[in-house]
Amino acid sequence: MQDALVDQPHLEELSRQAVLRDYGLPSSAAEGTSDKVSPPPELMNLVRLAVQITGMASGAINIITADEQHTIAAHGVEPEVCSREDSMCSKVFQSNQITVVPDAARDHRFVNNPFVNGVKSSIRSYASVPLVSPAGAALGSLCVFTTNRQELDPERREGLEILAAQVIEVLELQLRTRQLADALATVRRSNEDLAGFAARVSHDLKNPLTAILGYAELGEQDDSVSGPAAGYLRIIRGSAGRMLETVQEVLDFSRVGGSVTRERVPLAAAVDAVRQDILPLVQDSRAGITAVDAELVADPTLLRALLQNLIANAIKYSRPGTAPRIAVLTETGDTQVLTVVDNGKGIAAEDRTRVLEPLVRLSREGDPPGTGIGLATCARIASAHGGSISITDTPGGGTTVRVDLGPAGPPGTAEGSGRSSAGGRP
Repeated sequence: MQDALVDQPHLEELSRQAVLRDYGLPSSAAEGTSDKVSPPPELMNLVRLAVQITGMASGAINIITADEQHTIAAHGVEPEVCSREDSMCSKVFQSNQITVVPDAARDHRFVNNPFVNGVKSSIRSYASVPLVSPAGAALGSLCVFTTNRQELDPERREGLEILAAQVIEVLELQLRTRQLADALATVRRSNEDLAGFAARVSHDLKNPLTAILGYAELGEQDDSVSGPAAGYLRIIRGSAGRMLETVQEVLDFSRVGGSVTRERVPLAAAVDAVRQDILPLVQDSRAGITAVDAELVADPTLLRALLQNLIANAIKYSRPGTAPRIAVLTETGDTQVLTVVDNGKGIAAEDRTRVLEPLVRLSREGDPPGTGIGLATCARIASAHGGSISITDTPGGGTTVRVDLGPAGPPGTAEGSGRSSAGGRP
């Protein structure tokens, strides 16, 4: 039991050090070292304001490690590192309350401190507020000090406490930003792994599927094959063809979300290229496709994939007996918006969000077979451009898909952050 009590302060200190590591503290090194990091301007401004509010000569934000004090921002003095034993803040930063000392030379906690007794400085007035994380870990102090004896009235004490709370807010923001950056890096690595995996799997699947399709076609052309066998070959060829299409769509979906290189893309030319890619669909359905004469600044490969998916869908899901009419429009302003309008079957309001998810298909009579990946790929393309996608109905019947492609951005870019007399700090 006694050993447990003895070890408790040590365990608490280890826990506190772990919190400091999570915050990335201390974040700057002493002056003169090669790895010095400039303090964030927000922290510098808070220290300067603390000095102005209290009327002291100098101020500092000090982080206390296991054996040292690191000044990560200062005003009126130069940042440096001193031992925890020499630090004034280390004596009171775990008190959980503001410390105000009008004359440190008369305070038993500081009378022999080198920043007070003249060895390093001759500080008299000193005030500090502990920097405590939301989880209750003491990180260090916001302190102000001067070589003159000075009182600190309640209003100035309150101002110092408010500024200490703001220091914690800045440190919290830095922590969350760092965590977000780490999460984004993990997502990018995951996407790269997914693309690599999908490429390997698609290669392994495409070869046998292509062979199945080839042999099925040869079998259908063989005059000696008739009756039920010929029907089985047609079923095999159809199933293998649909599977090959699914494999390709999964591969396309996995590749979206990496680096986006924006270029000026003439919309009418991009739509003409898509029309050639899906020519059998266009001819079979007598579809009419129009596009405005405009330019978008987007990734040309992804934009073509987006248009191909949306235009092909508009044709496939046309109303029976009605020739598809598709208009491709743009709006420019703070962001670029591509709109594809059709006169087809439309999508019910309750289904317009979920059809943008992978592998979601609507079960409607007369709909052609599909994989449920096309619109999900469009959503990823919009997201890769920093935008989004939305679906509404077309007046008179049909579907209107609006794709926000983000700000135009520059083409050719890839997208994918005086010294006081105190002479030192406590």
